[in-house]
Amino acid sequence: MRKVLTSAGLALAVTAGSLVGGMSFASAQGIQLEIGPNGVRPVDRDRDRDRRGPPPRGGCSEREARAAARDEGLRDGEVIRVTPRSITVEGETRRGRTETMRFANERGCPEL
Repeated sequence: MRKVLTSAGLALAVTAGSLVGGMSFASAQGIQLEIGPNGVRPVDRDRDRDRRGPPPRGGCSEREARAAARDEGLRDGEVIRVTPRSITVEGETRRGRTETMRFANERGCPEL
């Protein structure tokens, strides 16, 4: 009797292990169910993300940096260097000296 119970337990363990190992679980993060007048329908949220394109960049553009330099008194400003952290503008002052100004590459173009 003990041998029959051991064999049955082993067969049950192998069957349960193969069922659990062979199952694949669906990820519910990318699918949303909507209930409306047409009934229940699945909506793929990742599909909409591809259509929108990349998120808008909230940094300082070259045009905004030149305008900020002009507001600070720099004439004929020209962007000479752009990095992920700063934008460097070079131009002339009212007295004819060449001067450079650095602005942070973030919204509002604050001067560094």
